[in-house]
Amino acid sequence: MSFLASRLSRVKPSPTIGVSTLANELKAAGRDIIGLAAGEPDFDTPANIREAAIAAVNRGDTRYTAVDGTVALKKAISAKFARENGLDYPVNQISVGTGGKQVIYNALMATLDPGDEVIIPAPFWVSYPDMVLLADGTPVPVACSQNSGFKLSGEALAAAITPRTKWLILNSPSNPTGAAYTKADLRELADVLLAHPHVWIMTDDMYEHLLYDGHEFATIAAVEPLLHERTLTVNGVSKAYCMTGWRIGYAGGPAPLIKAMASVQSQSTSNPSSISQAAAVEALNGPQDFIPKHNKVFAERRDMVVAMLNQADGIHCSKPDGAFYVYPSCAGMSIRPAPVIGKRTPDGTLLETDGDFATYLLQAEGVAVVQGTAFGLAPYFRISYATSTEALRDACTRIQRACAALV
Repeated sequence: MSFLASRLSRVKPSPTIGVSTLANELKAAGRDIIGLAAGEPDFDTPANIREAAIAAVNRGDTRYTAVDGTVALKKAISAKFARENGLDYPVNQISVGTGGKQVIYNALMATLDPGDEVIIPAPFWVSYPDMVLLADGTPVPVACSQNSGFKLSGEALAAAITPRTKWLILNSPSNPTGAAYTKADLRELADVLLAHPHVWIMTDDMYEHLLYDGHEFATIAAVEPLLHERTLTVNGVSKAYCMTGWRIGYAGGPAPLIKAMASVQSQSTSNPSSISQAAAVEALNGPQDFIPKHNKVFAERRDMVVAMLNQADGIHCSKPDGAFYVYPSCAGMSIRPAPVIGKRTPDGTLLETDGDFATYLLQAEGVAVVQGTAFGLAPYFRISYATSTEALRDACTRIQRACAALV
């Protein structure tokens, strides 16, 4: 419609949300659907966190708070950064938003001018490029192949930097691949960034606690302290604490940037929910013993999903280091050069893209996945294994059956 802003023509709705919505609609219509699109733990929010929220309601903590977070929550976040990451972020260098997405959006809106470039390793979380576009910036995807572990190299980073580069966005462990950057990986990137002082770094550490097989978490401002003053370290309580619906994300960064982000937030949502903030204080300060228990289950699910997918005709699935996603390739079903898949369904429909393959899985077997093109690297698809083991086993059996039926 003509009255809509032209900037909307540059962005698209979240594909992951779109697939999840379609799956729910099909379920409501009576279809037997297994939804593997949403990145949401299936565990309940721990009882102590829920009780902290109830206590906040009962004592009347139901009014506006400071725009970008209560002092109590900022202190808890500051302590978390010091305790777990070796990072010094005092209260005036902490921002709290309505989920990690808002924190990232605020930072981009506060810093990007038309023509500013943001380097985004691909595969990437679907929202990064579109948030850059909404802020009038230019996303610069850099393909990171399966052979490189889906991780950005120092050489590729150096080649992508231009005088217009404003930000590099890093996400580790990664959505959608589960790849995690080691200290050595980040050291390589840091050496490049030290030579380019005009480039800021946004590190999305939302899946920090979801690491397996002895992998140790690393974040770039801790690996190279000289980058601390141009790094925004983003995190939140959604994934590790099973609090997706509570909508609390946070970041530590230089005080002028944090102040600018608060200005953006003051004219959009204002403060996050006071009750959710009280719950997040308990999440960060309270017992953490449930996290390794959850991770044990996630690792078992990962191993099962990877094994079963690798038994499907034409599928190759790497074993991720963390998060709760796998990003299998469907290039093995190609009868033409990738990224065209090229096989046909039993009814003769040609599968030309990974999006066609995802549609086929949904229509033929009722399995909802997200196509790799949404994440910037094809031909792949993303599966979230943050759902029951039984549902995952059923879904992988269906995928095996669907692949075997292709000709």
